[in-house]
Amino acid sequence: MRRFLDGRVEVVVANITELDLDAIVNAANASLLGGGGVDGAIHRAAGPELVEACRRLGGARSGEAKMTEGFGLAARYVIHAVGPIWQGGAEGEPELLARCYRNALDLAYEAQLRSVAFPCISTGVYGYPISRAAAVAQSTVRAWLERHDIPERVVFCCFSESDRETYERVAGTELV
Repeated sequence: MRRFLDGRVEVVVANITELDLDAIVNAANASLLGGGGVDGAIHRAAGPELVEACRRLGGARSGEAKMTEGFGLAARYVIHAVGPIWQGGAEGEPELLARCYRNALDLAYEAQLRSVAFPCISTGVYGYPISRAAAVAQSTVRAWLERHDIPERVVFCCFSESDRETYERVAGTELV
């Protein structure tokens, strides 16, 4: 684990569903009703109550974030952020991805959550290149944290060592 921004930001390899934090962010699809990858894992770990809570939210568009309880998860809350599908980068994907992070952090701030973990949003089946996604994630989070004191701890939760190495390499220029 490496820490950046005076210890407020960490990069780890872990199963996000097992993190005992105030909130974890779900790389959700537009329906918010579960899917594959991180989304499916979070829904399975949280239990059927999460689907019911998400059904009441009425879905979300790319760049939006909505919050539910964590139900069966160690985290108290799940912030569902819908990332963009990669189409080459000229269709507004960087701004939509940045909005995911800002909107999720805004929800955490409004709820006075002290800790939140993000997966590598949009880098799975949505095809966003990991190095580009890491740069957007880190520059957005850095700018947001410079203006807010909560959350006190932000975790970039990577699925693999390779993803962690990419986040740390990007962090060398983005977060320090």
